[in-house]
Amino acid sequence: MNKVNWNFNNTYFNLSGLFKEDIKPIPVRKPELIIFNKALASDLNLDFSMINEKELSKIFSGNVLPEGSNSIAQAYAGHQFGHFTMLGDGRAVLIGEHTTKSNKKYDIQFKGSGKTTFSRNGDGRAALGPMLREYIISEAMNALNIPTTRSLAVVKTGEDVQRERTLQGSILTRVASSHIRVGTFQYIAARQKEDELKTLLDYTIDRHYPEIKDSNNKALDLINLLIDRQCNLVVNWMRVGFIHGVMNTDNMAISGETIDYGPCAFMDTYDPKTVFSSIDQTGRYAYCNQPVITKWNLARFAECLIPLIDKDQEKAIKIATETINSFEKKYEEKWMNMMRDKLGLFGLDDKDKFLILDLLTWMHEKKADYTNTFCNLMNLDPKKNELYNDKDFINWTKRWEDRSSKNNGTSKKSLKLMRSNNPLFIPRNHKIEQALEAAEQNDLKPFNKILEILKRPYDEQARKDDYQSPSISDKKYQTFCGT
Repeated sequence: MNKVNWNFNNTYFNLSGLFKEDIKPIPVRKPELIIFNKALASDLNLDFSMINEKELSKIFSGNVLPEGSNSIAQAYAGHQFGHFTMLGDGRAVLIGEHTTKSNKKYDIQFKGSGKTTFSRNGDGRAALGPMLREYIISEAMNALNIPTTRSLAVVKTGEDVQRERTLQGSILTRVASSHIRVGTFQYIAARQKEDELKTLLDYTIDRHYPEIKDSNNKALDLINLLIDRQCNLVVNWMRVGFIHGVMNTDNMAISGETIDYGPCAFMDTYDPKTVFSSIDQTGRYAYCNQPVITKWNLARFAECLIPLIDKDQEKAIKIATETINSFEKKYEEKWMNMMRDKLGLFGLDDKDKFLILDLLTWMHEKKADYTNTFCNLMNLDPKKNELYNDKDFINWTKRWEDRSSKNNGTSKKSLKLMRSNNPLFIPRNHKIEQALEAAEQNDLKPFNKILEILKRPYDEQARKDDYQSPSISDKKYQTFCGT
């Protein structure tokens, strides 16, 4: 398998046993390759051209492991819906860290690869639908220019998994710059051994933030950097109407990538309180709460690092608290700039906030589609919805045009800015469901079609209007964890 160009250098494997369990994927009965991401493989400098489909199925099911891999399940904890739990990779195995020619390191992980020490009552397996969902949404997020884990392959296992009903088993190959989470720090911090915490801190900085390697206060600098990364990430989610659905601390990656696409979805009708997850009964992870929860998760991260911020605990807590409280101002500034970009506005104007909030209020009151409202402003609304003839919207548009006329640039530059920040195509929930239902019946045509469209979310695509429209169903859309 050397001809594939695997280049493993497994640094996490070399950490002590308390960080992970050494374990191999449990072989599956009849692996069958469903989808393989050739473009991503090329980006990773991996060449599978000489490997037939049968062999690919064995590789991406974990039945045959590449030379140089050292498979492990990682230990971590997490606040799940606010409740602290000791967790770990209960159905995932990290087979190794692959380094590309440009010296970028990526985790290669199998999701659904069997039981580990951390499985608790789970079977360690995954179902086809949720793994295909993660594949398509993560690849769509990448095309939307949002930091994310990626998907390299999905295989069927030839085995059933039992959930509320019997489903086809499946394994996803996930690619990430790492799988270190806020929950990883929580797991180590709970052991209350400063040397272990320092080991994880130094490892994380070496891996992701080498620019602070020689800092006088690495812990504090890491918190500040993570605040910036997570601010940028969530502002991007808000930009495209993405709702993660399960923002537990074990689903916040230290790299700043979006990780874990369980009950996630994209908002159609604009409503800040939109929740899709069937298990989020209180709206904890609703669209409008994502910034609030991000700050909450960051506070849990800062708590872990208190012993490394300052020897004086009281002083360390004060410093950490002040640092975390800088989140709101940073977030609001980044969010305002993002919304200006969506509206093609250059420079600053004291009235921008009112202009933006008035538009969002109108969308909410009129139940307007979030994505297509911005398409309308760019004259790219496919259905020319009558809603946009509303007098309040027309009056708002006049205010927007007046503000746009003050731009330090041409209308052409303004439109270019809007076009790069407002997708024409998002993963429409009903289309995703249709594709997943067809795939479970061995028909991958709808899946492959929507995947092709979502590769170019900012481009006009002929005769694809149907993929720009929200569902006409009145039925409340719900998503499920799929574990």
